[in-house]
Amino acid sequence: MNWKLIINILQIVVSALFIGTVLLQARGSGLGAAWGGDNMIFRTKRGIEKSLHYISIVLAIIFLGLSLALIFL
Repeated sequence: MNWKLIINILQIVVSALFIGTVLLQARGSGLGAAWGGDNMIFRTKRGIEKSLHYISIVLAIIFLGLSLALIFL
């Protein structure tokens, strides 16, 4: 198989997973938060919310690496 095809497929899968983790994190923020209507309460992430945060960071780094690999191939 062609390396570019494999990297493209991996990039599609990683991007779908990344979108899913970001959407699962954004449960408490609506359109009002985008315009400054948030109640500005800062709290620590715990449990699954913390895991989703770390997973989304890892997926973003993997996506960046795959994008750079496509540029250099």
